[in-house]
Amino acid sequence: MKEQLLADIQKDSKSAIMKKHIITYLIYNENSTITDLAKDMDLSIPTVTKVIDEMHEQGYIDEYGKLETSGGRHPILYGLNPDSAYFIGVSITWNSLHIGLINFKGDLLKLQMGIHIERQDTMACIDKICRHIETFIDGLSISKERIIHINVALCGRVNPELGYSHSFFNFGERPLAEILTERIHIEVSIENDSRAMLYGEYIKGALKGSRNALFINIDWGLGMGILIDGKLYKGKSGFSGEFGHTYGYDNQIICHCGKKGCLETENSCSALYRKFIEHLKAGETSIVLSEKSIEDITLDDIFNAIGKEDLLAIELVEEIGQQLGVHIGNLINIFNPDTVIIGGEMSNAGEFLLQPIITTVRKYTLSLMSRDSEIILSKLKSQAGIIGSCLLSRSRMFEA
Repeated sequence: MKEQLLADIQKDSKSAIMKKHIITYLIYNENSTITDLAKDMDLSIPTVTKVIDEMHEQGYIDEYGKLETSGGRHPILYGLNPDSAYFIGVSITWNSLHIGLINFKGDLLKLQMGIHIERQDTMACIDKICRHIETFIDGLSISKERIIHINVALCGRVNPELGYSHSFFNFGERPLAEILTERIHIEVSIENDSRAMLYGEYIKGALKGSRNALFINIDWGLGMGILIDGKLYKGKSGFSGEFGHTYGYDNQIICHCGKKGCLETENSCSALYRKFIEHLKAGETSIVLSEKSIEDITLDDIFNAIGKEDLLAIELVEEIGQQLGVHIGNLINIFNPDTVIIGGEMSNAGEFLLQPIITTVRKYTLSLMSRDSEIILSKLKSQAGIIGSCLLSRSRMFEA
């Protein structure tokens, strides 16, 4: 099935283009009638019927009952056959690895979160990541031959078209995607983590019906995914969305990118952690100190303290929310999006982060703009990146 499907869609023919179009349409719409497909493709119903019949016979398309109508014949609904192909997504963070599996329909079948790794720019680290992926595959009830594609999402400057990661795992002339493909023996693509999170929300999360959106990824750094007219905007080299590395502060703090005053030096989990420790060392108090010494405090401890209504932790998160609101307001003035999603690890602070952002946006943004843009928390939360990576693994194969 895998070889037949790949051979069919990779042909440079009108039939292959139509099949990819149908698959892509069903990825975004789940089920469809032949009439709706024909209208979307601007083709005759007999032409589309012939292609659908062929794909049904080959096992890529299934019938999903009939569409209920007020009268006349009830047209058949067609959708993707879930068992005809499988896809793997991988999400790499600064200290952990997440791996997931979906079927052709997009259902999440297996998810392994929080595999501990120490991310290092070495081939030894790449080998360790590949071993974890291979172990995950070996534990599946399906054979490796039925897995069509793997997508790997990671932070920083990523060129998904050429397969290069320029921030991490950059080993010279060979693209990272090529190295991973050679090592795992399944075709691999790579993508920026913020775009993967946004795509996960678009297909399975908070963006149902929204085609213009921004995903603000507030993690150890600060990133952004951009959706324009239902498509991920990547920019010329795939580097769009480096929100955190725009200049924002005359604070003389050196960002990990090497420049001073980047937005993420004041608006990120790393900034929250730095400020929290600074305040404790200056003599302020927190419930965290009843359990740990300052040297042993982790970021998780701070978020747990927020859940216990610790005043210092809440004040610092609200301060970050207020500052972010100014910059997000600028983005709303520029992009005029339907939706702005607040995600990443900082979104664990929930309403303590969201409400200051919304209040500040309303204060500094054109009223017509802020009225049209809904600001919400990520629905998929910590799973946004891995779910998005799985779904990108599927859609990447059928891009026309």
